Amino acid sequence: MAMTQEEIVRELQDAGALLTGHFKLRSGKHSNRFFQCALVFVDPDRGERLCSALADKLKAQGITADTVISPAVGGLFVGQELARAMKLKSIFADKVNDQLVLKRGFTIRPGEKVIVSEDVVTEGGRVRQTIDLVKSLGGIPVAVAIITDRSGGKADFGIPLFSLLQLNLPTYLPEECPLCKEGTPLTTPGSGAGSKA
Repeated sequence: MAMTQEEIVRELQDAGALLTGHFKLRSGKHSNRFFQCALVFVDPDRGERLCSALADKLKAQGITADTVISPAVGGLFVGQELARAMKLKSIFADKVNDQLVLKRGFTIRPGEKVIVSEDVVTEGGRVRQTIDLVKSLGGIPVAVAIITDRSGGKADFGIPLFSLLQLNLPTYLPEECPLCKEGTPLTTPGSGAGSKA
């Protein structure tokens, strides 16, 4: 049975994954909200529930694939659990000099159908890099699957995008950020969560 938006939000809140403060996003923009997806997966059962619900959305639309690929590190847990729910192969791309590459013996065959998974999308830079990587290896990106779309529905990758939750949260250029003007301390979350910028 499909999860309701209320159930999804409650899962994220119960995990402590929806943070309020002053955050510098990967895009360089600032926001008063941040989605720390890794906290969802502290409870493996919660991560499995959410990714199974995401898999159900793809299956309902007839999306089939051979492999799920995620950009490291944010999308790793999402990709693993999504692949488990869909009974697909799971691989991930490493970041080297701000570019994504396949390492660790991972491969994509020409013609292989691939779902790109990520935890959260604001502007979608890492997802675009992952799609480009798949194409450069001869793979066929068939869908993007994410937990939270915080672009307000503006993200467009040229292939179907599936998200459990769509949020239209404010983002600001640093020079226009009201939180900066108020002197609110800036945090750069993510893999270095908690570090002050």
